[in-house]
Amino acid sequence: MLNANTFRHLSARMRPQHFADLMNFWLPYRAAGIHIDYIRRDFRQVHVSMDLHWYNSNYVGTHFGGSLFAMVDPFYMIMYMQNLGKAYIVWDKAASIRFLRPGQGKVSALFTLTEADLQAVHAVFTQDPQARLDVTRTVTIKNSDLQTVAEVDKVIYIRRKPRSV
Repeated sequence: MLNANTFRHLSARMRPQHFADLMNFWLPYRAAGIHIDYIRRDFRQVHVSMDLHWYNSNYVGTHFGGSLFAMVDPFYMIMYMQNLGKAYIVWDKAASIRFLRPGQGKVSALFTLTEADLQAVHAVFTQDPQARLDVTRTVTIKNSDLQTVAEVDKVIYIRRKPRSV
């Protein structure tokens, strides 16, 4: 059985495409129809999509909000973990979603993490190694016509791991 610790241990040693393949095989994503289309080699860009099916639609025949939310759940946390390395603790802390129009057909989301984003984090910990940082990132879910279906704000908690004595 693939539990969270095994999954995290395996993923730390994988190439991004193999990690995407593993995520696409993961039952919660498969069951919701979520697909990781690609992960850039440096884990600074991820593209995720979801087609509308009978098993991920709501009462009125559009994308179920929980599936839209699940589609974007772990990626900013994973991207920061991969880019900051083992010296940092990174957690998803909070999230909120704003539904702007019904999700019909295929929807997708693009996550991007820039060098400036990472430098901003490093600058905080250079100034104060004991800092605790909440980074808010917004990801937009769009339909195939590039209209915004929903916006999701993710709050990522970051701090340096304590040095062992």
